[in-house]
Amino acid sequence: MARIAPRFARVEPRRHARDLMGGLLAGLGRANCWTIAEHTGHERPGRLQHLLSTAKWDADAVRDDLRGYVIDHLAPADPDLAVLVLDETGDVKKGVKTVGVQRQYTGTAGRIENSQVAVFLAYATPTGCAFIDRALYLPKAWTDDAGRMSAAGVPADTEFATKPALARAMITRALDAGVRVGWVTGDEVYGQDPTLRADLITAGIGYVLAVARDHRVVTGIGKRRAVEIAVRLPKHAWQSHSAGAGAKGHRVYDWAQVALTGDGQDGPGQHHLLLRRNRTTGELAFYRTWSAEAVPLATLVRVAGTRWRIEEGFQTAKELAALDQHQVRTWTSWHRWTILALLAHAFLTVLATSTSSSSDTPGIGLIPLTRNEIRHLFTQLTQHGRRALTSIADWSGWRRRHQARAKACHYRRQALT
Repeated sequence: MARIAPRFARVEPRRHARDLMGGLLAGLGRANCWTIAEHTGHERPGRLQHLLSTAKWDADAVRDDLRGYVIDHLAPADPDLAVLVLDETGDVKKGVKTVGVQRQYTGTAGRIENSQVAVFLAYATPTGCAFIDRALYLPKAWTDDAGRMSAAGVPADTEFATKPALARAMITRALDAGVRVGWVTGDEVYGQDPTLRADLITAGIGYVLAVARDHRVVTGIGKRRAVEIAVRLPKHAWQSHSAGAGAKGHRVYDWAQVALTGDGQDGPGQHHLLLRRNRTTGELAFYRTWSAEAVPLATLVRVAGTRWRIEEGFQTAKELAALDQHQVRTWTSWHRWTILALLAHAFLTVLATSTSSSSDTPGIGLIPLTRNEIRHLFTQLTQHGRRALTSIADWSGWRRRHQARAKACHYRRQALT
């Protein structure tokens, strides 16, 4: 709160922002202005509604503070270990007046639904992963309807932008702010966009971007679909690598890479098609990769595996910081709610990373403090105070010891198989 305090012209909205973020972390089950106002002792929800709608403060400036907070705590000594991760998530909504709502595909539901979709940018390092930016996607049905845009408070100069275009704008903001990264990764929506790939090459930032199985690339045998190249590879071309540690063991897949030629439209450097094969089902996944210089296959695998961390981020941000529980309709309210939710989520992430080294003590058999555990401790302490500290700490130790045994069993089982 001290970091973002200068963004508020008056003390009242600053205190209300503190109350709102405290309510987002309170585990209320359903978090909105009504439930948070009651939880924090407000007589009515009007003060929090005013904070989100008409109070004078700059959500974009708070976004910059969020980015600085995350970078200050998570940035590694070697920028090549830092990865920007792109992905979108959707919230199923009713009605047609909430800003951005349209019948469209959302991965949250796995089908076309009446929903609101936004693109998010996360900053991932070996230390941790947290969101640093977001952009609301407005379908053409919205941007072509001036009356609808005005009713939702969308700025008059807002034009239609594809999801890759929104991603490019967020990456540009991060780089202009001095964020140093070695790589960018994202799913097929972003890998299929040649402009995004070209912009990253111009900036000198490597990428590992997913593409569809029918994505066409040029190799030594000519222009082929990615899946056609996969079936032609000999057995010795595949290598087993872990894409990262999971709750039940390392995520081990078979990987291969094929050099691409004729990609002059994207610029010079090391262009490859990266292929991933599930060792059990044989399911294939494909990535376009670029780096200024040759890098080991293990490095590309590490970056590709980083993309899954944003999925975990969405899950924890929604579960622990109520990212998706907003009941707001306008452009301004959506941007204000989401940035405060992301800041609350970043608080949990930073605290988890800052305590992991001291809590993972050999011989004690406890897992490091997770965001879930920290949120639980935070809510318990704010509700019961120091008089219950011993009981709260005992229960936390029991949970973490139990989880450590379960994790050890999963890893031993994987090692045996």
